[in-house]
Amino acid sequence: MNASLEQRLAYRKNMHMKERTVYRSLQRHLNRQPVGFPATPTGSDIRLLRHFFTPQEAAVALGLTYRGRTVKEVGDHLEDISIPLQEIEVHLEAMAARGSIGYKKVDGRNCYYTIPLAIGMYETHLNDLNPLFLKDFKNYTGSPFYGLAFISTELPQMRTIPIEESLNPELSVASYEHIRSIIETSEGPFVVNECICRKKAAIQGEPCRRTTRTETCLALGDSAGLCQKMEIGRTISKSEALEIIQCNEADGLVLQPSNSRQVEYICACCGCCCGLLHIHRELAHPLAFWAANYFATIDSRTCTGCGICADICQVGAAVLYEGDGVAAINPSRCIGCGNCVPRCPSQAIVLKKKETAATPPRTLEDLYDYIMRHKKGFWKKFILGLKIILKINPK
Repeated sequence: MNASLEQRLAYRKNMHMKERTVYRSLQRHLNRQPVGFPATPTGSDIRLLRHFFTPQEAAVALGLTYRGRTVKEVGDHLEDISIPLQEIEVHLEAMAARGSIGYKKVDGRNCYYTIPLAIGMYETHLNDLNPLFLKDFKNYTGSPFYGLAFISTELPQMRTIPIEESLNPELSVASYEHIRSIIETSEGPFVVNECICRKKAAIQGEPCRRTTRTETCLALGDSAGLCQKMEIGRTISKSEALEIIQCNEADGLVLQPSNSRQVEYICACCGCCCGLLHIHRELAHPLAFWAANYFATIDSRTCTGCGICADICQVGAAVLYEGDGVAAINPSRCIGCGNCVPRCPSQAIVLKKKETAATPPRTLEDLYDYIMRHKKGFWKKFILGLKIILKINPK
């Protein structure tokens, strides 16, 4: 009896060690991808991976990269692991159906690829925000190791574009920065999702103060196709997508599409719930980590000091000074969302384009190619971390 118990305990210990080994291998593999998935001393990295992958799936995911691979190509890159192609396909389909990996059709072939934790795996788990998952996610993303990996990419994963009403003919806005042009020229499909940031805040007893609407974030093209495969969100028409954008603008939300000319998603963010806007407010030099081609300015001669701009601004860039009774825009914090422009009753605010405007990469894959080529090593991240702590502008 004792020998049998000892054998069972030894077997369980051996299986636990094998599981930890495959998850550690996956963590290291994901950390070699563009955005990275660094290890943490607390083990929160492994705990979080267990939410996204079974041990068998983790082993298969080792054959993936951020560039799409077919089932056979995945198998070819698992030379040290003997898994039949049929079984590999089953695991890939299961991971894609849960949003742990990406999926798209390329020349009629099913292709699978790794996706970052954010923007990626986390957002696709919209319908699985249980307390344990949220706790593990918070512990991991709250670590400086992940924080540095996330903000140290040479190009951000998202960018800010102005709302329609803030635009004027002098700005010469490119089609990829014109929200309606983005939607009208997209071949679709279109899927609307609940905002995961607002859903998380509501679960934690802090409902959004900017809007009562939940369906605000759009997926387009391949990202919409992944949502359909996962059966999350709601497939909508192009006209419905335009209506949702109009409502987002009316609510004063910040429009943040993928940082690519071929847009994959459009988030509609608020300062009270959005994790990215929270990071913006915490940093001394947020624009060093932001992609935005516009900024707002206030004419102090016509400003009446009503304070509406300060109220609508989601990043604290607009400030009302009590001394002289006028408002001002902090150029080191303004992300050019344009929400303050149409709401100014005295028309004292205008949007201007930066002298050096950035052109985003063509596709999301091109974006990750660029991030990969310019990926920072340990010492560059260490120096960046010191600059953040000392509030030195990294640029």
